[in-house]
Amino acid sequence: MRTAKQTRQNHLLVTVLGLCLLAAPAAVMSQDVATGSATATVQTALAVSADNNLIFPALFQGVADSMANTNDDSTAQFSITGQGSAGINLQLTLPEYMALADGSDRMTISFRSTDAAVDTLVSTPATMVAGNGWIDQNPYNLPAAAVVGTGGQTNVYLGGKVTPSRLQTAGAYTADIILTVAYTGS
Repeated sequence: MRTAKQTRQNHLLVTVLGLCLLAAPAAVMSQDVATGSATATVQTALAVSADNNLIFPALFQGVADSMANTNDDSTAQFSITGQGSAGINLQLTLPEYMALADGSDRMTISFRSTDAAVDTLVSTPATMVAGNGWIDQNPYNLPAAAVVGTGGQTNVYLGGKVTPSRLQTAGAYTADIILTVAYTGS
């Protein structure tokens, strides 16, 4: 037999469970759902091309010669295309010497602190004026604040100096010049 106390406890338990059941549907009915979105726009990919090699004139043993970064036909010319006005990082990897194809002889090549130029107006080197889209640069330390020109292109020009020794072997000498470009996100 149940005691009055057990009966009260059972009634109390049933009452509490009933209140819980009544409260549960009210909580479910007060929920709401919203859906947001994630969006992103990928900018134009960067592309770099070497449009012209750094070409020195015919050299004589023991006679150094230089090529300015403003020579249309003989300056190394790189073209960068991408998102207009986007910040880019430029890095030139420059050789210390040029070599014969078979590697049997080397000739010193050097670059001065003004042998590179960055051109955001994309003109021919001989027509550019310093400060008007053309900036002479140290090829070992190109500007950190470089940008793709507003038209979507920037050019890099490079001159240099070769110094053949007095006993330099006759022949065609070559070396790789590498321009690496990456967006900075600015």
